[in-house]
Amino acid sequence: MGALETLERGTSAALTGMVVHAPSGDVIRGEFVAQHGFRGFRDSGLGVRREILDTVLLNCARAAGVTVIEEAKVDDVLLDGRGIVTGVRLRTRAGPSDLHGSFVVGADGLRSVVARRLKLARASRWPRRIALVAHFRGVQGVGTLGEMHVFRDGYVGIASVGDGVTNVALVVPKQLARTMAGDTEAFLQAWLTKHPSLAHRFAHAERVSPARATGPFASHAKHSWAPGAALVGDAADFFDPFTGEGIYSALRGGQLAAPFIVDAVTAMQRGRFDMSVHALKAYGHARRQTFAGKWRVERLISAAVAVPCVMNVAARLLGRDPDVADLLIGVTGDFVPASALLSPQVLARSLFPRSRRSDHRDITRRAAPTASMVKPEHA
Repeated sequence: MGALETLERGTSAALTGMVVHAPSGDVIRGEFVAQHGFRGFRDSGLGVRREILDTVLLNCARAAGVTVIEEAKVDDVLLDGRGIVTGVRLRTRAGPSDLHGSFVVGADGLRSVVARRLKLARASRWPRRIALVAHFRGVQGVGTLGEMHVFRDGYVGIASVGDGVTNVALVVPKQLARTMAGDTEAFLQAWLTKHPSLAHRFAHAERVSPARATGPFASHAKHSWAPGAALVGDAADFFDPFTGEGIYSALRGGQLAAPFIVDAVTAMQRGRFDMSVHALKAYGHARRQTFAGKWRVERLISAAVAVPCVMNVAARLLGRDPDVADLLIGVTGDFVPASALLSPQVLARSLFPRSRRSDHRDITRRAAPTASMVKPEHA
């Protein structure tokens, strides 16, 4: 759509990889472009503020001929007598109104109104975490690597988003979040200050945005579609913000859904309800095939993060084998397909690592194309 080029010309930051700090102090460091040979549309990720990204995408939609209605909230979905979605009910300043259409895409986030009204939403019991996200200026030592710092009482992600601004996303267990007492800024500052490895880096930093809370996370739709509607992005699935999945899954999910939606709408226009349902079932299958491997990796990482001793062991092992560390970071950054990390050979090497970089032919596939990286903050 031209969005990527616009973002690269504007205020953004290149991200070349990730470094993960375990509670023990052990470190996993990986680069997106490495000996594994996988490449995306670009050789680096992109740190972008959400207000910039959202504006660019909205302008692209307008340029493509989309009618945009702002300051409106979807309260409900409209169904015909057969239970097929035929539109949405809006609430605007002028009052409620119905908006009819041949198809509805629920791209409305973690607590999707579309998913809930169609009884597709299902909250997971684990992990139950809350995030606080804010921007700071003047954080010391921020470079081209995104950072994850894991402690026993939560974890924090740090990444540049351009123009000297750093995105800081703190994720804590839901029970700990109850101590915020409504003062998210004070809670975030106190949490950063009590961890010595972070405190000195924020000693002279200035918070330049409110600390916004979001969560709890871990939601999964029972199905990613209903007759006349489909879910994409966080509305369909969101597990844990550790791997920064939100934007990639939204963009890739929309791209994936488009041809199936066209088929479903065309079938309905021809009176072929059965073929419309068939197209949406095919979308659900394609979505599982596309994201299932990454979902497995997310759950493995989340389990390790939740148990400090496991996280420490994982970091110690991966710290000894940079090749596997690059694969892991490549998967989390969506440069490398999850299957490359979940192969028996690589899993065995994770348990019995090599202390130096190996012949990359052992674990790689050369120059395989993957999707581009657009990595804004987690919120």
